[in-house]
Amino acid sequence: MKKNNIIKKSTDFDRIIHSTKPTKFKDYIIYIEYNDSSEYHFGLSVGKKIGNAVTRNKVKRRLKSIIDKKHYKNGFNCIIIVGKGILERTFEEMENNYNIAIKNLNIIKEDK
Repeated sequence: MKKNNIIKKSTDFDRIIHSTKPTKFKDYIIYIEYNDSSEYHFGLSVGKKIGNAVTRNKVKRRLKSIIDKKHYKNGFNCIIIVGKGILERTFEEMENNYNIAIKNLNIIKEDK
């Protein structure tokens, strides 16, 4: 994931979380804010209940890798909050669950 496609400011996180309804699937809670921007942004949140810093960073690296595999439409901000059950999942299960979770959000470009 490119650095310019990452949401880091807590004010942006708060705005998106409080202004939109979440989509939930297994270990993911996803908030989407649509806008007229010419690019997309993702923010990842892995809480301290998941584990120590090493474990949280591993989960974030895996999620970034999963996010990079897809091509997205422009014009949205997305916050992904990870639940504690993610530790029991393999990488393939994480990827399958993510794909199912974002399937109906209309943010993936259609392959031609």
